[in-house]
Amino acid sequence: MSDVVYLNEYKTHPFTSRKDFLNYLGDGNFNNILIALNAEKLMKDDDTLRRLVNQHVGYPDGIGTVMALKRKGYTADKIPGAEFWLDIIDRHYMDKTFYMVGGKSEVIEQTVGRLKEEYQGIDIVGYRDGYMDDQEEEGLVEEIKIKEPDIVFVAMGSPKQEFLMEKMFEEHPALYMGLGGSFDIYCGLKERAPKVFRKIGLEWFYRLITEPSRIRRQIVYLPFLAKVITNRI
Repeated sequence: MSDVVYLNEYKTHPFTSRKDFLNYLGDGNFNNILIALNAEKLMKDDDTLRRLVNQHVGYPDGIGTVMALKRKGYTADKIPGAEFWLDIIDRHYMDKTFYMVGGKSEVIEQTVGRLKEEYQGIDIVGYRDGYMDDQEEEGLVEEIKIKEPDIVFVAMGSPKQEFLMEKMFEEHPALYMGLGGSFDIYCGLKERAPKVFRKIGLEWFYRLITEPSRIRRQIVYLPFLAKVITNRI
């Protein structure tokens, strides 16, 4: 799958399935930064973020992105980052090394512990929580450079995680993926929307009604939908 589509000037890959995405990475595209694209991110007028996405791999993590791609004539599947990072581990836990960044200290400890239980033989060369000052961040970049992991997962929220991944990538090219709150979900500390909401593309609505504080972020869906309907995205 080699097509790319520009949505609000963000390069987007219309992957048709998670398997399609995995195969793309295995077809000479492994060393990259994987960036989830949803309506909120696509509506950001951020040249720095746009440049980063356009240099790497933006994928349709939100139903809004899938709708926009469909409006342009592309059939794409929603690729939930909270699931896809585990697909990557499933395929590579016996032949790649990993580094984990993000969450509170107890969350990252639980994440690493569970991964080692579920994926016997996985080689996690290092991990740390997602709370760090500038000096600690530089220390992390240096550690990545020294340990040279093949795959780095960063769960810190956007766009902070994307800019940190770029710093690490510049020192050590590898596969990087931003995960937001996926470690919390994996550890059972945060629930995903029920399957029925996810199936009909309303996970964002479930998160809104269960986390009312998100309304200021979710309000972007209205102008985004208007752009999609009028084909101006």
